Amino acid sequence: MSADSENAFDAKSFLKSLTHRPGVYRMHNAAGKVIYVGKARDLKKRVSSYFQRSHAHPKTASLMSQVADVEVTVTNTETEALLLEYNLIKKHKPRFNVVLRDDKSYPYIYVSTQHPFPRLQFHRGPRKGKGRYFGPYPSIVAVRKTLSELQKLFQVRQCQDSFFRNRSRPCLQYQIRRCTAPCVGLVEEQRYREDVDAAILFLEGKNRSVIDTFVARMEDAAERQDYEHAARYRDQIARLREIEAQQLVSRHSARDLDVVASASSPGTHCVTVLFIRNGAVLGSRNHFPKLAGDADSGEIMSGFLAQYYLGREAPPEIVVDTAVEDGDLLEQELSARSSHSVQIRHSVRDRRQRWLELAATNAREGLTMKVNSNATLQRQFAALGEFLKLEAPPERLECFDVSHTSGEATVASCVVFNQSGALKSDYRRFNLEPAAPGDDYGAMREALRRRYSRIKKGEVPMPDVLFVDGGKGQLAEATAVLAELEIDWLQVVGVAKGRSRKPGMEQLFLAGENTPSILPADSPALLLIQQLRDEAHRFAITGHRQRRSKARTTSRLEEIPGLGPKRRRELLRQFGGLPGVSGASIDDLARVHGISKAMAERIYNDLHLDGKN
Repeated sequence: MSADSENAFDAKSFLKSLTHRPGVYRMHNAAGKVIYVGKARDLKKRVSSYFQRSHAHPKTASLMSQVADVEVTVTNTETEALLLEYNLIKKHKPRFNVVLRDDKSYPYIYVSTQHPFPRLQFHRGPRKGKGRYFGPYPSIVAVRKTLSELQKLFQVRQCQDSFFRNRSRPCLQYQIRRCTAPCVGLVEEQRYREDVDAAILFLEGKNRSVIDTFVARMEDAAERQDYEHAARYRDQIARLREIEAQQLVSRHSARDLDVVASASSPGTHCVTVLFIRNGAVLGSRNHFPKLAGDADSGEIMSGFLAQYYLGREAPPEIVVDTAVEDGDLLEQELSARSSHSVQIRHSVRDRRQRWLELAATNAREGLTMKVNSNATLQRQFAALGEFLKLEAPPERLECFDVSHTSGEATVASCVVFNQSGALKSDYRRFNLEPAAPGDDYGAMREALRRRYSRIKKGEVPMPDVLFVDGGKGQLAEATAVLAELEIDWLQVVGVAKGRSRKPGMEQLFLAGENTPSILPADSPALLLIQQLRDEAHRFAITGHRQRRSKARTTSRLEEIPGLGPKRRRELLRQFGGLPGVSGASIDDLARVHGISKAMAERIYNDLHLDGKN
């Protein structure tokens, strides 16, 4: 149901036809773009409230000044409306909604309990495999630190299964007492399983049970006069007691919960999620949701919780610093999606109140750093505008770089910055096949032509300044491509390293100028250019390495007659990659499912006897 887009929006007639049923409404601007999505228990009442003569909140007034059309979708229940609103915000990223852009999955620790000798490993992504998952952790650093501690305490392996299966002698981890070498049978399966069970208890926060277990083992070893193992258990107990002393929480609080608080300044909002697992504070993460105009804390929190938790499993309890609109509805949906009930609590006391104060402190600190960072970026953009003699500071910058190894796997990168920093959703890579290997000019020309052909068609926003990594040659290619596409008015800058190739000595080549410009090392404009150039370089190298690795991993096996894709994948999986396949004997190859003795000999000969290795 929508108003006729060919005529002026008739709000009065539209509102008369609206139903009182629950649903979702979408507001469009004159260009047809969705600028706001909302849900309602009663569509007629909720949407009608927007078309009052005056609006108390400036953000609502700004929104309604841009609305040219409204579209609604009726749902059977309020829960359906909540889910549809979530999906539409994810899809359209409306300007006037709370939009959570940092939506990376959190890391976990995975224990492959189904394996005879389980492995501890870092995990990120869907948790569909068999075994136990512990987390989420606030950062990769927190996971690595915990895994390192687990290795020291319990000596459980962290190597990949392909590495584990093909060992003939203990690796370095055994020598430095980080593993008991189950790969070569230096520890019995039952004894190893006891160490794994102790590690799981530790991850569950049951340190006291682990200490009691180790005390019993130490006493048993001492009675058997096995003093080496007794000393090992003594050291483990001492370390566990030290860790326990550092966790300043009582065991009756050993519950999983998230504590969420927000802080705002004009145009910027920070929401901090504090992670509490088994009564211990694991850390926090700051989020900076996008929202046009100002909003009260309740609106920010309500929008954040829906966007954040409907995309992942929620803990049993979420403590927030402000009341949440439709909190009961969100609780109901999160509980249905999880294996446990979920509570959203606002009024808390004692320890939870102290955690809430800690989350609020982190939110204020995160906001301060973000505001200062934005102010620095704005100064840098302003300085860049002055250097380039633009009428106003630029708002969108693009930078291109090319990466290859002796002409192999050429990749060009395009990174985009605006006045909020890196706009990673607009980054692009181009896999290139230049006419001559190592032709950087040709590669740059092809990448720019592909990118700016789309920009000219209106598929991608036009930048204010284009940077290319390189000197006069790259600048000439860029200006030639833009002239060919009839957008030669765009400002282009070539960024070349100085003779010393040290940061701060970059030479900046501008179209129409014979000599390069060199800005002071502490120039805000130069610092912005360096950051943009370095990001383009990083993004290009990463893409090049991925493309090169993929080519080198598959091409040699693809050349072997009779070896199809299924058996190639099985070989790579069993041996952990092409180096493992190359290092395997004929008998080892023949043990792989689907590989006959004759095929094993053919693979071995092709990889070793024809000079390819």
